[in-house]
Amino acid sequence: MAIRERLSGNEAVATAMKQINPDTMAAYPITPATEIPQYFANFVSNGSVTTEFIPVESEHSAMSACIGASAAGARVMTATSSQGLALMFEMLYIASGLRLPIVLVNVNRSLSAPLNIHNDHSDSMGARDCGFIQLYCENNQEAYDNTVMAVKIAEKARLPVMVCYDGFITSHSIENIILMENEEVKNFVGEYNPEEFLLDDKRNISIGPLSLQGYYFEQRKEIADAMIDSKEIINEVSREFYKITGRKYELYEKYKLDDAEIGVIILNSTAGTAKEAIDVLRSKGIKAGMLKPRCFRPLPFEEIPEEIKHLKALAIMDKTDSINGYSGPLFSEITSAMYTSNINVPTVNYIYGLGGRDVKIDNIYEVFSDLEAIAKTGKVNKMTNYLGLRGE
Repeated sequence: MAIRERLSGNEAVATAMKQINPDTMAAYPITPATEIPQYFANFVSNGSVTTEFIPVESEHSAMSACIGASAAGARVMTATSSQGLALMFEMLYIASGLRLPIVLVNVNRSLSAPLNIHNDHSDSMGARDCGFIQLYCENNQEAYDNTVMAVKIAEKARLPVMVCYDGFITSHSIENIILMENEEVKNFVGEYNPEEFLLDDKRNISIGPLSLQGYYFEQRKEIADAMIDSKEIINEVSREFYKITGRKYELYEKYKLDDAEIGVIILNSTAGTAKEAIDVLRSKGIKAGMLKPRCFRPLPFEEIPEEIKHLKALAIMDKTDSINGYSGPLFSEITSAMYTSNINVPTVNYIYGLGGRDVKIDNIYEVFSDLEAIAKTGKVNKMTNYLGLRGE
């Protein structure tokens, strides 16, 4: 039976972790993810979980401890944000390179400098090529649900998973959500029985040995193949989750897109603002729509171009800047996928919300107004735009 609750995003995720009851959690506090290990430490101290909680001296050490525990055969979770994820960077590649199913919750926050504790996607987008599956969440319900599903996805794919949601906007805002029963979560994730682990006394293995020219290339290709194969695993786990909860997840969500003439592609919490704007525009006869990727890794590079090929104009919105003089990462990758699929829709990039700059419904109206003009002429006058930037 479903449990109705009112929780912040961080508390919802910590509750999911409690219900999962991992063998090990290693974490170091950092705003705005601090509440997750804080809540979880309380669960450890009051006996709600049997998890070995490891308080470490840095985020680098947190991921190092997670790697050691996972290699030893434990089910492992952690959480971080911003500079914490950046400090883990060396170890992220090791986690994926060793094919360890670690679940990392990343509460999206801007990277310094200058110092800023508010939300954008520069942290997770900066780690987009480290071999972690990346799941993005619009609201508290999605953060809770994806955290539960991430465990099963990671263990089936034998790749680590990063669950991303917006700092403060999602992490600290309280919403009505529906929780699964403890027994439902336990049955859903099941017992973790790794095929290989260091403490297996029946089989001696080595993890992390030197690999030079003779093997390294092939081993990296195996990780790339595993990422591609994880698309079907994500869909499979999501279908199983739907049967239990009635909440449907796919690689991406479409909102009034099928008959749309103009559309946006957007991640995380701003998708909720875009939905409200689309509803208003629809009431005025403007055929607006949206596609919200749930997965950025693996990128649905075949599916997304097919979903937007009928549009007359498209905006791809990035809450980070690649600082490459060209565009944000979401725009670069999706337009590359469109090109290789021979789909030519006039497309414009909007970089928005850096450092937590408010993105209001009027900003979304501005994007759709620009798309209407592009749809009429078929011409993009300025490809990369900075939405809500003073002086623009």
